[in-house]
Amino acid sequence: MKINAAVSALSALAHEGRLAIFRMLVQAGPSGLTVGHIAKKAGMPGATLSFHLSALKQAGLVRAERRSRELIQTADFSCMNDLVGYLTENCCGGNAAACAPAPKQLQKRRA
Repeated sequence: MKINAAVSALSALAHEGRLAIFRMLVQAGPSGLTVGHIAKKAGMPGATLSFHLSALKQAGLVRAERRSRELIQTADFSCMNDLVGYLTENCCGGNAAACAPAPKQLQKRRA
């Protein structure tokens, strides 16, 4: 992933509503969700949801596919994995053991 694509993806995710939508789509997996389902679950008006989905699509994080009469939104897992890979490719100077997740107790204190 190039730096411009990483900046675009991170910028799109740097909004509470868009991050919530993206996480919802990641949780839904490859089957995705309809726009109506996302709107209901996120509690967003259609115009607001459309604006946020557009930003996520432009960043390459979300794809839309028409299935019959429904428009299904899915997370682009390839883009997501590329972004995570970009962020961690030189993590801890190549020492993967040093990159282990923090224990649950420490994570709670940081939040």
